[in-house]
Amino acid sequence: MKTRLCELFRIEYPIVSAGMGAVALAELAAAVSEAGGLGTIGLAALSPEMVHDEIGAARQLTSKPLAVNVLIPFLRPGLLEAVAAAPIDAVTLFWGDPSEQIPPFKATGKLVIWQCGSPAEANAAMRAGADAIIAQGFESGGHVRGETTTFALIPQVRDAIGDLPMIAAGGIADGRGLAAALALGADGVAMGTRFLASREASANPRYKEMIVSAHSDDTVHTKLFDVGWPDAAHRVLRSAVYDEWEEAGRPESGNRPGEGATIGTYRRAGIEAPLLKYSVMPPADYIEGDIKNFALYAGQSCGLVTEVLTAAEMVRAIIAEARAVISSRLSPLL
Repeated sequence: MKTRLCELFRIEYPIVSAGMGAVALAELAAAVSEAGGLGTIGLAALSPEMVHDEIGAARQLTSKPLAVNVLIPFLRPGLLEAVAAAPIDAVTLFWGDPSEQIPPFKATGKLVIWQCGSPAEANAAMRAGADAIIAQGFESGGHVRGETTTFALIPQVRDAIGDLPMIAAGGIADGRGLAAALALGADGVAMGTRFLASREASANPRYKEMIVSAHSDDTVHTKLFDVGWPDAAHRVLRSAVYDEWEEAGRPESGNRPGEGATIGTYRRAGIEAPLLKYSVMPPADYIEGDIKNFALYAGQSCGLVTEVLTAAEMVRAIIAEARAVISSRLSPLL
């Protein structure tokens, strides 16, 4: 199954793993790339030194194409230089002004992917020099840029960017979603929630189990978890923290139940730091604390995730199902 996305990134299959902050690290990205997709390392909260080490760890596991995800609100001195020096092929940029952010990353010689939630932003990114666009729908887990559902957004973004390669994201977790995205004009898909429930993801095992047992209507779109990234909408699993806040009348930041309380500890790469209630940090496997107090990012595609698998098993199953859908359901209609 070859598309323009495969040609651009020199990958076998048009599948990209989302660069989920804190949980999409070296092991997951390398596994997806080894399986034929484009694995992405999430760089949020990583120092330039940690970026170097994480990409180095991934390169010990694969020589195939790799990407990193940079959240513009978390840019810090030295990060651009670290990305420029890294042995990676592409960088995804999210949540900023494409005209300001794309040129310096293009100058590093890496392919630049811009993730957005509207046709207007996609067009602006194309004009700023993006090599590919991720069109992220409202169903997505984690931080969500726009308010349009994925399958309404894909054809609008296609019309806005012409022939520029496009990746669809949001609500896609299997081969049926891949086939549908391709039919609507995408060149491939990016998946977060599906790969979150992989053996290689650096998420707490209980968190993965919660994804597997969740239904689409167990997710909520909110701005509740904002310590570290204020006023940024995101989709999470409904939890006791959310219910407590809702029962309190949804008070504004500064007046929420238990605000300022320590809920856990971050311990990684020699760093130890307390985490406060309403933190943006998800329950990674290197974080201590009751995971139900954390932001449980999940997209509506959680309703399609029924078991924890290896990334390679996921990629094989997705491609096999997409091929079956296209040959058995779409081809006979021609």
